[in-house]
Amino acid sequence: MMIGAGVVASYSVVALLGAMSPGPDFALVSRFAALQGRLVGLGAAAGVAAGMAVNTIAAVCGVGAALAASPAVFRAITLAGAAYLCYIGVRALLAARRRDDAAAPQSEPQAQRTTVPWVAFRQGLITNVLNPKSVVFLIALLPQFLTDRSTWADKAVLGAITVLAVLAWFSAVSLAVGAFQAVFKKSAARRALNAVTGLVLVSIAAFLVVVS
Repeated sequence: MMIGAGVVASYSVVALLGAMSPGPDFALVSRFAALQGRLVGLGAAAGVAAGMAVNTIAAVCGVGAALAASPAVFRAITLAGAAYLCYIGVRALLAARRRDDAAAPQSEPQAQRTTVPWVAFRQGLITNVLNPKSVVFLIALLPQFLTDRSTWADKAVLGAITVLAVLAWFSAVSLAVGAFQAVFKKSAARRALNAVTGLVLVSIAAFLVVVS
């Protein structure tokens, strides 16, 4: 059974709304775009989309449901995600304490600066893969649009829509926030953004530990 256009349209809207929900992905992409520019922000956005692709494949193949059904494994993934969020959150807080933070990107060697988009991609990938909200969202959402007669092609279409919705949203976030990069060249603005981002990520990490 080929999936219908109405189902595709409905799923696209829901997937986009899910991507737009606030969380660590948004904080991460926004920080990279504001402090390092649109290109690095797009690298982070691509990493988040790649992480969603991993989670989508896991959900479609039933791995996500198996992980969610195992409290010990799911808690381990949640704690790993919380630890990683805490790590990058603490790094942001430490960056907020450096008054020379604004000058750091200009003082870095050119070779090091060219690796930054890859670093942003990697952080986006890990943050999304270890985000239990992504797994739970997909496990709850996909069955609403699939039936016992759904083919692998149907699942692939919905999976692709999920990844494209995430990529489109976070690319838009990166481009929008990156437009204000000049504002964050000021040391005070950079420190404020780092402080807010760090507090958000550490708070999310603490919440995940409490509820897991």
